[in-house]
Amino acid sequence: MKDAPFRAEHVGSLPRPKALLEARKAHGEGKLPAQALAAAEDAAIKAAVALQESVGIDCLTDGEMTKSSYRDFLFESCEGFGGPVPSPLVFRQFDGKTFPGGAGRRVVGKVRRVKPLTVNDFTKLKTLTKKPIKANVPAPSTAHLASGDAAIDKSAYPDRAAYFADLVKVFQDEIADLAKAGCTYLQMDEVPLALLCDPKNRETFRSRGEDPDRLIGEYIDLINRSVAGRPKDMTVCVHMCRGNIGHGMADGGYEPIAERMFGTLDVDGYFLEYDTPRAGDFKPLRFVPKGKVVVLGLVTTKLPALERKDELKRRIDEAAKYVPLEQLCISPQCGFSSTIEGNKVTVADEIAKLRLVVDVAREVWGGV
Repeated sequence: MKDAPFRAEHVGSLPRPKALLEARKAHGEGKLPAQALAAAEDAAIKAAVALQESVGIDCLTDGEMTKSSYRDFLFESCEGFGGPVPSPLVFRQFDGKTFPGGAGRRVVGKVRRVKPLTVNDFTKLKTLTKKPIKANVPAPSTAHLASGDAAIDKSAYPDRAAYFADLVKVFQDEIADLAKAGCTYLQMDEVPLALLCDPKNRETFRSRGEDPDRLIGEYIDLINRSVAGRPKDMTVCVHMCRGNIGHGMADGGYEPIAERMFGTLDVDGYFLEYDTPRAGDFKPLRFVPKGKVVVLGLVTTKLPALERKDELKRRIDEAAKYVPLEQLCISPQCGFSSTIEGNKVTVADEIAKLRLVVDVAREVWGGV
């Protein structure tokens, strides 16, 4: 297989340090200049690089220290998006409490990329380490599912196909600029496809007048069109996420999307959540074709308890019944801080979990 994805991976985001959170708050209140905020971000990124190097993880990110969430920088980098649209989905925490899923955005005009999404962050990270690095962007579908067709201004786009065409152009331009900057490894964070595994969610979108099966096909097509012009030496993986708080926004295995996801997505690998029963069993992996890689998200970032090494190895063996061991890797199921608020884990928890991932990878595969 290609070097990327690597045997010991992590999804991307890391907990934001207290100093950075305070700097962001002060800047938002007009009490701290942009230059000082940038200095706090730089310090946080350097610390994140040092942490990742110290635990021995195979591929580094900048921890998403400059971003408020895994996806909002898409809206912040483009014109044409307006205010929030409430999500029809609900987060469910482990204690049973619920709250609305992340809001979508209105489409109020022609969507156009006016600044890079993450090229500048990638360029900076490249100067801070000699280890392999990857860039992260949200998948195009994150700009549709939560808001839906009703949030698209018909004077700007008579139908969603026209909107999707401009959305694809945003990602094509970003990927072209990442390639020019030397990026050879890109991860797209895909939430909607994973959410459409849940029968309750599928019914929610049917009641909104949208066909879940058609959406699955269109969301796969959005990714394929977005990455179609990438250089041959750029590896692209898709991270499937159901929400990184408590039980998240979706239950149910990958079976409803597996055959199309593995068979028609033009990517090199898949980061799949498998840290809790809500993601189902490994049977959908039977559709993974030869040459594509599955990164098993067996270690949770939602809770501080550290998994047992023997249990992780047992689950890797179980997955290997459906896809060859040589096509598998291991990682946490999601980032440690998909939004700036972070999860219920400390830096010490994060370090222990990343070291566990590295140790298991070395013992199972013998290295990268």
